[in-house]
Amino acid sequence: MPRCEQVPPAVDTPVDAVISRMRALDAALHPRDGVAVFNRVYLAVTEAVDRYVDTGRFADAHAAITLDVRFAERYLAAVEAVADERRPPACWRPLFQLRRHPGVRPLQFALAGINAHIGHDLALAVVDTCRTLGCAPVDLEDEFDMVGDLLVSLEERIRDDLMPGPDLFRIADPLTHLLGSWSLDRARDAAWTAARALWALRELRDVAEEFTQHLDTAVGFAGRMLLTPLTEPPLRF
Repeated sequence: MPRCEQVPPAVDTPVDAVISRMRALDAALHPRDGVAVFNRVYLAVTEAVDRYVDTGRFADAHAAITLDVRFAERYLAAVEAVADERRPPACWRPLFQLRRHPGVRPLQFALAGINAHIGHDLALAVVDTCRTLGCAPVDLEDEFDMVGDLLVSLEERIRDDLMPGPDLFRIADPLTHLLGSWSLDRARDAAWTAARALWALRELRDVAEEFTQHLDTAVGFAGRMLLTPLTEPPLRF
């Protein structure tokens, strides 16, 4: 297995173990690898959640930790699937397929990863957490909203850090149009609706599986659009 695909084995401990695995992945991947770009973004979010837990910002720290870990495990499982030469969920395939494409910009990689993780994984993580804790989605709404607010604030920082300079970023730049086609706020709202729907369908297994499959496919399609190649930089790896 190539070194750049390795992820340390899962440990059944809270957020610190997830952070450790993401840091190891960051150290192993080439900095310009599209997965590395998203991983750095997600690592920053998870570290922020950990600080919130440590400072008592969550009303129910146990619920917040469970949701955060279940959420992160879905991303790490996709990384492991690719490392083992298995197919990841459809929502993640565009990022892994185009991770080294020279015409895709870092901001696109970051947003495509966020799209996959919020659009598909978050709803399933809410349901996983409900089953683990024996609660309903409504009981996790405060934790869901706080994590979502962290993501929104980080998205603003991501756009600032990864946006081309003013000399490159013009109204005619195709990246302008791609950025306007996707919204984290809308994705977060859709994830909450999907989580509630999946919870309501939990006794209808076939229907729930079909719903999840269509959600996965739709999010993957959006991710492929976000990764439309735009430029051909001189350096490759």
